[in-house]
Amino acid sequence: MSSFQDILNADTPVLVDFFAEWCGPCKMMAPELKKLADAHGAKLRVLKVDVDKNPQAAMHYGVRGVPTLILFQKGQQLWRQSGAMTAGQLTSIIRQKTGS
Repeated sequence: MSSFQDILNADTPVLVDFFAEWCGPCKMMAPELKKLADAHGAKLRVLKVDVDKNPQAAMHYGVRGVPTLILFQKGQQLWRQSGAMTAGQLTSIIRQKTGS
């Protein structure tokens, strides 16, 4: 199994969703992230990180609110935003930031 850092360092873009079980907007994001993952297939990896179960990851990336979405490619942070978004909005941002 790949480590979190190995996944972030891969050539494939990775969208990380920092969320919490108790967060209403996070629950609204779940079907949008599924749509996004289904639409992009192997060209995008979507990871969900529960900030309550992984506080060290949230602290490392400076996550102060949930949901926080961070797009990585080849270990580089390309974009981040806190708050819920639609799959369409995310697709536009991913295309703009990764060129794919």
